[in-house]
Amino acid sequence: MKINIQFVTMPTSETMQNYAIEKLEKMARKYDSIISVEVFFKKENDPKGNGKICEMVVSLSGPRIFASSNEKNFEVAVKSTISDLEKQLEKRKAIAKPYA
Repeated sequence: MKINIQFVTMPTSETMQNYAIEKLEKMARKYDSIISVEVFFKKENDPKGNGKICEMVVSLSGPRIFASSNEKNFEVAVKSTISDLEKQLEKRKAIAKPYA
């Protein structure tokens, strides 16, 4: 699995990069159909206190899967985004299983 991480309009964070890679590698062990993942970290001014955005695009055989979350910190945003991706991957896995 190939992982591409980009920090949009903000400085690169080695800690966040390592955290995201660690979480994505756990997900990749569960779903071997993942070809690559693109991760985007963005910061926005949000009056509610959120504004730490994590977006992920997962390439599989077939259509891509996308998830995004806007949280108070990037760690929570990564967890939330991966959780959304896993739900979508489970649905895809259920559809792809041949019926006996």
